[in-house]
Amino acid sequence: MELIWVGAAYLAGLVTSRLHLPPLVGYLMAGYVLNFSGVESNDTLSHLADIGIELLLFTVGLKLKLSSLLRREVLSVGTLHLLVVTLVSALVYFGFNGQITGGLVIGVSLAFSSTVLAIKVLEDSGELSTLYGRDVLSILILQDIVAIGLLAVANNKQPSPWALCLLLLPLLRPLAYRLLSASRDDELKLLLGIVLALAGGVLAQKVGISSDIGALLMGVMLAGHPDIDDLSKKLWGLKETFLAAFFLQIGLADLPGYDEVIQVFQLLSLLPLQGILFFALFLLVGLRARTAFVSALALMTYSEFALITSSVVVKAELLPPAWEAVIGLAVALSLAIAAPLNRFSHRIFSFLEPGLVRFERKVEHLDRLPSSIGGAEWLVVGMGRTGMSAYLAFKQQDMRVLGLDADPINLKNLLADGRRVIYGDAEDSALWETLPLEKIKGIILTMPEFEARSSSIKQLKNLQFAGSIGTVCFHNDEESELYRLGATFVIHPLIEAGKQLAEHLLKSTSKMDF
Repeated sequence: MELIWVGAAYLAGLVTSRLHLPPLVGYLMAGYVLNFSGVESNDTLSHLADIGIELLLFTVGLKLKLSSLLRREVLSVGTLHLLVVTLVSALVYFGFNGQITGGLVIGVSLAFSSTVLAIKVLEDSGELSTLYGRDVLSILILQDIVAIGLLAVANNKQPSPWALCLLLLPLLRPLAYRLLSASRDDELKLLLGIVLALAGGVLAQKVGISSDIGALLMGVMLAGHPDIDDLSKKLWGLKETFLAAFFLQIGLADLPGYDEVIQVFQLLSLLPLQGILFFALFLLVGLRARTAFVSALALMTYSEFALITSSVVVKAELLPPAWEAVIGLAVALSLAIAAPLNRFSHRIFSFLEPGLVRFERKVEHLDRLPSSIGGAEWLVVGMGRTGMSAYLAFKQQDMRVLGLDADPINLKNLLADGRRVIYGDAEDSALWETLPLEKIKGIILTMPEFEARSSSIKQLKNLQFAGSIGTVCFHNDEESELYRLGATFVIHPLIEAGKQLAEHLLKSTSKMDF
């Protein structure tokens, strides 16, 4: 039976990924196909699904940082969005067959956006560290915290007085930090993460609390350790594997009938309203239309947490079992719709830009465009390791160089080191239109994502930039395309590194012979 589950999940996930959709959409579809074929779920699949949820919430806890949640745009947009949706849900479900609690929990959970999809889209495009990427991630974490509270309400269980002892978990942080520091091998770090997540779940169950909350608190306890990002990356793939069991289980639980399918499409029709609400709130706190649009599009989905809460609500008999199938299909289709939209979000905005910029507030924007570049004659866009090396090479020759980067944390560190850098997102067409390009002799583009480099070259050529454009490529097919678009020169970092290694080796050998 396990082979059938895993094989079906893999094949369906492979098909959806080739269609540029998240694999979890395929897992849900595989569950429906297996259900239709007469395959049933059992306790083993349910147990694996529970482990997946615990690992998911543990990794959420690892990312919890109070400072990121206290930013004005995060608190105001995240809180106002949840309040508006809660109010609407309360009105809609007020007379829901007397099952107000279950209806309200489902309604609020539909306000949550997909953490898995948003993070994957931002990581794939290299925008997770940008201003809007950090805001989206922080809002997702804020939603996850509220989701945990909903799970506690939906469980409808009276916790033990000992439950308050879970609040003492932070006192064990020094011990947890020592264990993680002592676990130098990758497999030991991974095992420690699993042990802590499962231990949190067991402790929570012992005191009458959902195991998911215990796993989250364990993650919070470990948050802040220097190796936490490394641990999160190691747990990511394992968590996704176990979550496949959860998505399969949803599909195997029940097939939606005609009435349920109608309800699914009604829920999907509300997605544009959710996107419009996010867009309006981002504009309200002072973001530009472009940043507000791409952020709203990243959040315009239904969340995996809606699947979890619907499952809990149904088990607590607060809603009919059919709602589990309705929410499962609605989440799957919302992700299928959102994935391609997010992939082309910048292009979509370019098409809609004339109409959307009219809604911007006439204030000092948080993501403001640079008003001046001083006397700079050379620009380095993307201040990672490659960009920083180029910047220092210019400085060593006393050239007037300026760095641009979209990562606010990186900018803060560079400014503290005395570097001349400003905020600038290369995919923002308004950036190139604002910069005084006639003063610039040359621009180096070092962004890792090909789309950002190619679109920047297109915009520069459309603006008739007469200077030199240098950039990097990481695949052979990129080089010819970048030259075709108008790049002056293109280098492959790994090829250049090999050439330099050979040159240095030959020089050192010739000196030894001499």
